[in-house]
Amino acid sequence: MKATYRTDQGKVRMHNEDQGGIFFREDPSSMALAIIADGMGGHRAGDVASEMTVSILKKAWEETDLNETPAAIESFLQEQIQIANSELYNHSLTHAECEGMGTTIVAALCTERSATIVNVGDSRCYLLNEDGFKQVTEDHSLVNELVRSGQISKEDAEHHPRKNVILRALGTEANVEVDVRTIVFEEGDIILLCSDGLSDKLSETEIMDILMSGEPLENMADTFIQRANDNGGEDNITLAILLHNFESERG
Repeated sequence: MKATYRTDQGKVRMHNEDQGGIFFREDPSSMALAIIADGMGGHRAGDVASEMTVSILKKAWEETDLNETPAAIESFLQEQIQIANSELYNHSLTHAECEGMGTTIVAALCTERSATIVNVGDSRCYLLNEDGFKQVTEDHSLVNELVRSGQISKEDAEHHPRKNVILRALGTEANVEVDVRTIVFEEGDIILLCSDGLSDKLSETEIMDILMSGEPLENMADTFIQRANDNGGEDNITLAILLHNFESERG
């Protein structure tokens, strides 16, 4: 598997509240865990929420002897995100400076045969494969609910004044509902995880064109950051790209 991660403050924000990374096993296992967390909250509390979330998942990933079956992976991710939610929520209750903090999360745990995707909030997962390009995750946002219910069009949603209102986040309530699904991940498939600092600034066609460019993943990542900043860069921009190439790695 080839993978790359980027995060950028953008052109407007005073600091970067996004956090993430791509984590591989130290043993010969071919699994990889990619995480993007977009923190929110005053007084830099968003930094705390996103950093805590990534740290909790990364630690559990490194310390758990995980079976590669989709059921085991889904259970692991569900459990760890619930743990992270509880720790964030309790931290916000006991640290006044972190009151109201929270974070979105999108994560992908990839094996040779599949990728299990979890998300809370509006950070996204996209998939490019032989069937085409699609958004795998569903935004937990006000405008997406308005689109789903037919009250506004997808085009209207792009410029809606309450576009950034999210309906689910980690750490804001004692319990959280997590979306989880496992998809086929085969040779040549590409997964993109990103915060809304990217998805709000590029159209789906632009995202697809970059992923289809055939450029090295590092170049794709740099292009994504540059395009988002060229289009305003009002938010932090964070992304992870994973390319399935297990066959070529085995020679």
